[in-house]
Amino acid sequence: MSTKYIFVTGGVVSSLGKGLASAAIGRLMEAHGYTVNLLKLDPYINVDPGTMSPFQHGEVFVTDDGAETDLDLGHYERFTNARMAKVNNYTSGQIYESVIQKERQGVYLGKTVQVIPHITNEIKECITALASTADIVISEIGGTIGDIESLPFLEAIRQLGQHVGRGNSMFIHLTLVPYIAAAKELKTKPTQRSVKELRSIGIQPDVLLCRTDRFLPAGIKEKIALFTNVDPGAVITAKDVDCIYDVPLVFQEEGLDSIICESLELETDIPDLAEWLQVVRTYKDPSARVRIAVVGKYVEFEESYKSLTEALVHGGLANDLGVDIKWIEAERLEQEKDAAELLADVGGVLVPGGFGDRGVRGMMEAIRYARMHNVPYFGICLGFQTAAMEFAENVAGLEDSADSSEFDFKGPGPGSDKVIYKLRDLLGVEDLGGTMRLGAYECELVSVSRAAEAYGSEMISERHRHRYEFNRAFESPLVEAGLVLSGKTADGKFVEILELPEHPWFVACQFHPEFQSRPQEPHPLFAAFVRAAQDHANSGSSRNVARAENATEEVRAETA
Repeated sequence: MSTKYIFVTGGVVSSLGKGLASAAIGRLMEAHGYTVNLLKLDPYINVDPGTMSPFQHGEVFVTDDGAETDLDLGHYERFTNARMAKVNNYTSGQIYESVIQKERQGVYLGKTVQVIPHITNEIKECITALASTADIVISEIGGTIGDIESLPFLEAIRQLGQHVGRGNSMFIHLTLVPYIAAAKELKTKPTQRSVKELRSIGIQPDVLLCRTDRFLPAGIKEKIALFTNVDPGAVITAKDVDCIYDVPLVFQEEGLDSIICESLELETDIPDLAEWLQVVRTYKDPSARVRIAVVGKYVEFEESYKSLTEALVHGGLANDLGVDIKWIEAERLEQEKDAAELLADVGGVLVPGGFGDRGVRGMMEAIRYARMHNVPYFGICLGFQTAAMEFAENVAGLEDSADSSEFDFKGPGPGSDKVIYKLRDLLGVEDLGGTMRLGAYECELVSVSRAAEAYGSEMISERHRHRYEFNRAFESPLVEAGLVLSGKTADGKFVEILELPEHPWFVACQFHPEFQSRPQEPHPLFAAFVRAAQDHANSGSSRNVARAENATEEVRAETA
């Protein structure tokens, strides 16, 4: 069978969910027995999102091979069996950089280098390079139809669709059908205009995914079909859902998988969605719910923690629990100095990754509260580093060294005098893009530890994204004070996990376990953390009021 290509575009507004739609299509095709691979083409000029603000771009998703990529690749991995890599995400910056390098090398033999054919050919090569990896390649074009920067990508997929022909390619366009409450009407004009724009550059969509808050009546579908030259049966309701894992089921109910199979001349059978249905049932009807506080730097924009949010959901699924996240801006704790008021009603505390010193003192306040009051604590990346700093300052008596060379709270120094300092491999490296410790590395666990208990193994592999590390010069005094360093790289160079053995559940890791969590395969650390949080909530329910009243005074007493 020749490789089939699906091109997904979006119109009207951004953030309609092209990534989720692409991932859901991949899930459906896998349910029909086909292998899929997915590609995200981003029109922005940045080489990758690694240096972009989380408030603008959201999460940076890291692959095994160390690529810093768009958060949509996280959706691809969570919904399908495909494993993402550098070849699954390209930006305008990468495309132009590659073409310019080839021009400098004389690859084009003196020709005038132009958008067509050189840029478009480069884009097409990125897409077709995945042909040998799967039966179906799904390519999502970032941005919105009408954006000037996306035109080369749209021209490239138009050319590729024409080259491989009908039966081997199809175009799916995600658009918006808003409901105007004052008029009590669904409005189709935005969709009409979006498709008109798409057709003006030579692309006729085969399927329209209409994002809306309700199922579209037949009359609305027929009207859209009439003005867009799309078959009425191919006008699909992309209804808002409470659970993102419901999206493939909504598409399947609308018949999208059958349309795709027919358009791509694939055999159609009954899709196997039994396990996926069970995920959705557990999500919607858990046996109980647990509240977990996430104390972070970017909580105003929750997309900054997309994989983390989903990993907590997966941890709940593993325990038949629903997870309610209490988002807490770390600076609130830094300013109010009152962790008890904000954390007394949660079953667990999680401090995620981040960069810069803003909010770090608030994170340390949250960690101290969790440590003192036996609240399950899970630290990730910066949450690992701040846990080490908090322990050094308040338990081990290393107040002058309880710092990071990233922050210099205690004043500037050589770095070697701080518990956390810059990676030795990066000393002298000042560039920010692509210079961190990135990708998957193996970690060896202490056999008797919370981490080994959760993983069920003493050798693991996890993905990293950090520029600073634990300073092993402070290993002895911290261990003597009660800290357990339960995970290290096989060569002993890096400390990867720390624990407090006397605490009900206190684990922090330098890596990012959220990147490998799946709804059908929850990450073991998240599953263990959510379980511990529920145990704490159950055992402490009768003491919550007293704890809330006394915690502030206890924290202040320790400070004094």
